[in-house]
Amino acid sequence: MLRITRKKKEVSHTSPARQQAPVLPLHSGSRSLFFLVEFIKKIRPSHPRNFEQAELRFKAVLYQLTQDKSMLFSLRKSLLSQFLHSNIVIALSESGIVSSRGFVQELMGKLKHKLIPELQNPDNFLYVINKVFYKQRDHIWVSGIDKNLWAQFFEVLGIQVNLTESQLIGQLQQALQILSHRVTTLGLEKELTQRYENVEGAIYPFYEQNRLVTEYITVKNIAGQEEQIKSLLTNITETLYNCNQSIQWIKEHRRVSGTSLAQTYVLSRLQQQLERMFIILDVLDSNNQFNTERFVDYFHVVVKNENRKNSIKEFLSENTGYLAYQITEHGSRTGERYITSSKKEFWRMFRSAAGGGVIISFIAIIKNLLGKMKLAPFWQGFLYSSNYSLGFILIQDTGSTLATKQPAYTASNLASSFDSKKHREGPDLRNLAITIAKVSRTQLASFAGNLLVVFPLTYLLAVLFFQMTGLKLAEDAAARQMLKDQQPFHSLAWVYACFTGFFLFLSGLIAGYVENHVVYGRIPERIKQLSSFRNAFGEKRQYKIVHYIENNLGALVGNIALGFFLGMAGFLGKTFGIPFDIRHITISAANTAIAFFGLDHSVSAGQMAYTLLGVFGIGFLNFAVSFGLAFYLAVKSRGVRLRNYPELLGIIYRYLRRFPSDFIRPHTHMRRPEELQ
Repeated sequence: MLRITRKKKEVSHTSPARQQAPVLPLHSGSRSLFFLVEFIKKIRPSHPRNFEQAELRFKAVLYQLTQDKSMLFSLRKSLLSQFLHSNIVIALSESGIVSSRGFVQELMGKLKHKLIPELQNPDNFLYVINKVFYKQRDHIWVSGIDKNLWAQFFEVLGIQVNLTESQLIGQLQQALQILSHRVTTLGLEKELTQRYENVEGAIYPFYEQNRLVTEYITVKNIAGQEEQIKSLLTNITETLYNCNQSIQWIKEHRRVSGTSLAQTYVLSRLQQQLERMFIILDVLDSNNQFNTERFVDYFHVVVKNENRKNSIKEFLSENTGYLAYQITEHGSRTGERYITSSKKEFWRMFRSAAGGGVIISFIAIIKNLLGKMKLAPFWQGFLYSSNYSLGFILIQDTGSTLATKQPAYTASNLASSFDSKKHREGPDLRNLAITIAKVSRTQLASFAGNLLVVFPLTYLLAVLFFQMTGLKLAEDAAARQMLKDQQPFHSLAWVYACFTGFFLFLSGLIAGYVENHVVYGRIPERIKQLSSFRNAFGEKRQYKIVHYIENNLGALVGNIALGFFLGMAGFLGKTFGIPFDIRHITISAANTAIAFFGLDHSVSAGQMAYTLLGVFGIGFLNFAVSFGLAFYLAVKSRGVRLRNYPELLGIIYRYLRRFPSDFIRPHTHMRRPEELQ
């Protein structure tokens, strides 16, 4: 028989009205399931996020269980009945663990089960979980209740067990054996083994844990082997910790060696299986030191998994987390170049942005000339895209700066300050506030450098073009339309600016992905080994090409992507007959200068101010959307919840109030965190 013991632990809460529970026969499966469903209804809040109500109800139930022995007895019998009549192997070896079918197959399976849910066997313990926690958002309040209350509940219930029921022991051992074989197989996957420096030492724990589990299964039923069994379980636990260390080594070297979706998928599955083995061993060791906290985590995982098992969003979020982390990590390293501290760095950024402004002016002139060509919309969009791409590549290769490309990188750099992997004791919020001020003034420097050059230089180029050809790039109705396109309330300029912000974010993401792939795929090393490459170029040229690919391929692809995003937007809008286009602050400023000259300066001061308001609004939205999306992704990929740091806004506000100029220009005196006390 399965005997459950409980610790005597009093729960002192306000006493609700006492209610006698029915006494259920042990083998009444349907009645015991009904009892569990009704029991959880007592705790379930009116809204899944009403955690306060859920905790109050839970405390009341806990008090009732300690006072009403018949209710406690019935609850225990209900659970025992479900354990005895259900197969828990699948719940232990499958639920909450990423499927072995692979990313694409699993995604397709979830899509199919969205339409027609998978049929569950009533003998499966997961069937019980689905019946008891039948609402799809139950996992929210289950996880929202204080873990200590759940631990207290399981201790009162007696989940700390002394197992003598052979059927349950057999199922636990079967699940352990299944997981052990799977861990060994995954531990030897090439996505992991090819990353280890010492392959033999790293994969040894995966072999060893399986050997020990097999030996344990062999001797478990032999009389007089209790000491050997105890020793084996201890050794298995130690070996599983060694497996975790091998996995941790790979994670710590992702910044150097990169990562992939396949590796992320294998790591996620492997860690989940190891954690599940720890839970099973915790029950089998019979040392009366049950880890209730770990069991509560498992309970949360199972409930959430059954509620969200067909959720596409959940699946994509979990399995792209590490990849997103690596992409944004590469972005944060690039972002370091866009954060200035000293006056020298500040003015260097300004000069760099001025250089970018020169190139943007020529891009705008060429784009308007291309617009005069009578071409099909696709080919016109293709030429626009090529013009933008070549210009952005030139900006990159000359060391110039485009202001709107900074936010995607600086956002990732800021988010890395929250990274618990780097700041085990939590981020230094005052130092983070100082970094935010640095980002603010650097962004202003780059915007100023771009705009102070773009407007007058584009105007001058338009004048030179007129003097050389006798033609204006835009005049009369075309010039007025060009001005109108930048005005916020007479066009969709600010909406299009948001689209541009998204494209800026997406191009940064693509650049980070390519940088990660260059590192993970060891592209430079593979190119060096090509005999055709070695025969075609001298040693010095080989070094330059490989060095460029290693350090610039991501930026190159990102620039090309951004160019085609911006250039083809108008074509897509015309093709589908929808209001879809782009507005980029530097291009808009250049177009304003061209239109101003085309109208022979016959633009009222009010109209010009209104147009400039639109241009600055475009710049703000370019920045806000790009920065916001990049920061959200970077923070999310690090598993950070900003609500855990509510004091950050207060620190920034006090800093801005005391030292407002720090957000606009640099000072000789470098601000220190202790000054923000």
